[in-house]
Amino acid sequence: MRTIILAGALACVALPLQADTIRNACLTAPKAGDVNICTCIQAAADRTLSKQDQKLAASFFRDPDRSEEIRRSDTRRHDTFWERYQAFGRMAEAFCS
Repeated sequence: MRTIILAGALACVALPLQADTIRNACLTAPKAGDVNICTCIQAAADRTLSKQDQKLAASFFRDPDRSEEIRRSDTRRHDTFWERYQAFGRMAEAFCS
């Protein structure tokens, strides 16, 4: 019984961390951002990017060259992601600056 309760409690704690993909990447990046800025950036991501998009965008914090690879990619999926990513960037800049 304790194992089930502990597993449930851990799941409840893990879900919010997974939901803050961009915020967590921002906070753990080599040039880590301020918690308030990272939270604001996450709010912009929640309004403009899907969870899958957020995972890809979060990878840019760890590997900035990855963003250039995606931008230059010739796939339709990456093209449409890049359009959403640019909208996210504009929103984050407008609200978080």
